[in-house]
Formats: sequence, C-alpha cells, structure tokens
Amino acid sequence: MLKRAHCRQLASLRRRYLSSSRTLESVDHLYYCRDFVRKHDYESYLISHLFPKEFQGGYFALKAFSVELAMVSDTVSNPTIGMMRMQFWKDAVKGIVDGNPHRHPIALALHDASRITNLPPYHLKRMIDARSSELQVPVHLTTESLTAHAESTSSTILYLLLSMLSLHSEPFSHAASHLGVAQTITTLLRGLPFHAQQGRMVIPAEITAKHGVVQEEVFRRGREARGIDEAVFEFATLANDHLITARSMFKEERLKGKVPQEAVAVFLAGVPVSNILRTLEEVNFDVFHPKLQMRDWKLPWRIWKSYYYTRMF
Repeated sequence: MLKRAHCRQLASLRRRYLSSSRTLESVDHLYYCRDFVRKHDYESYLISHLFPKEFQGGYFALKAFSVELAMVSDTVSNPTIGMMRMQFWKDAVKGIVDGNPHRHPIALALHDASRITNLPPYHLKRMIDARSSELQVPVHLTTESLTAHAESTSSTILYLLLSMLSLHSEPFSHAASHLGVAQTITTLLRGLPFHAQQGRMVIPAEITAKHGVVQEEVFRRGREARGIDEAVFEFATLANDHLITARSMFKEERLKGKVPQEAVAVFLAGVPVSNILRTLEEVNFDVFHPKLQMRDWKLPWRIWKSYYYTRMF
C-alpha cells in the first residue's frame, strides 16, 4: 500500500512539474534558465557574460540545474517529497540520455546542450545523488564528509563546464576540485544565519565541538553564541586553504600563475569565493554581519578585471 501511495505521489508530482512547464512552452527555455540563475545565483549570472557565447546556453542550463537541486531541501515540507523531486530529476536525466527530455525548461535546456557538447550524464546523476543524501542527512559530522559532498556538487559543476569546453587536462580538474570545496564552504558560511533560523548547523560537528559551540545557542543567540566566531574562523580557513591549493595548480612555469585564456571563464567562479572570504575577514569573521548579505558593488569589476587582466581568482 505504501509503495502504491508513493507511486501515486510521484505521478502527481510529475504531472504538476510537466503542467507548470507547459505554461512556459511559449517562453524560450534558455531564457527561463537565464532568468532563474539571475534571480537565485547572481554571482554566476555576472560570470555568464564572460562565458563563450556559443556555450552560454549550456552554462545557464547547468547552473539552473545546480540551483534547482540545491533549493529542494529549502522548499519541501519533508524529505519524502524532496526525494520525489530528486526522482523526477533522475528520470529527467535518463530522458536526456534517451533523447526524450521531460517538458521542463531546465531539462530541455540540458538536452539542447548535450546535443552540441559533451555533458557526461554520470556527473548530473552524481549531483542528484549528493543532494538526495543531503535530504536524509542534512548535517555533516566531519570536514571529510562535507568535502566529499562539495566534490559531488560544486566541483562537479566545474567539471561539467570544463567538459563542455573540451578542457580535460589534469591541472584544470585538480583546481576545479579544490575550488568547488572552497565555493561550498563560503556559500554555507554566508548562509549560516538563514540556516540557523531553520534550526540547522552548517559547520561540521567536528569543528563546532572543538570550539565548544552549542547549536541551540547559535539558533537562539546568533553571534553571541559561545565559540561560534572561532568555529567560523576555522571553517573559513579551510575554504581559504582549498582556494590557495586551486590557485597553486597554475603556478608551473608554463602557466606562470595565470589560468589559460580558454579556461578562465570557468575559474571566474573563484572570484566571488575570494570576495566572501575577504569580507568575512573585514567583519572579523562575524557571519551575522549585514555586510555579508549585501551585494558588493565592486564584484562585477573584480570579475571583469580577473578575466581581462589577472586571469586569476
């Protein structure tokens, strides 16, 4: 009976997804993805303007897919509904591989991109599996666990972008691995006040326990909670270490510390990461400071400068 009820729920969810997407059939699905990214991932939207024009459709499709998966845990009332959403996307990826994409704008955009460039489906499935696990176990006990999750989400998006541009050299993949971890950590740090309001602690227990942080105190008292500033500092230091390691991949003599021009658009993702870490340092690692939630008016200029002059993040 439970299995039958689950199937009915899944069928209902699929119908609702497909119904909502049909209302968008008159709207270009790439425009939908672009607008979705602009609303929910502003930093990626800024970077998109410097991504090769012929691959921007794929860029927006991948970024929209990533954001869609990341938002599931915050937009469902319980893990069961979230798992149904993830099953929808597993089926959608299978449809893309089979040449029969779901009538959802993100799935259609991914299908278009997969027809003209290399998007390994196992990377898409890996992201879905990681977000599915997050629904079941939203708290990371160790930095090792969180690093593995970041590798399967943020790093994997960078792998997909590199694959789309046919960039497969080892320095690129190693740099993408570490940059993705730094990206995940800084995103969690900036989102810590929101997650605390929802009763979730995003810093691994391995770090909070070391500094005597009591989760309930963070949820109630925010920046006044004992040990939270030291825990934030250690977590931010971990992000910075990964960022430094990513940069070091380009320090061999041939590259001279610069990202090759053909790959720089992918690694511009590191500019917002370094920007967040810089802001955190300015506010003495107070993640509850309003400055962290404000858009930095200098960020577009820093991204532009990185692309045209420094070729580094």
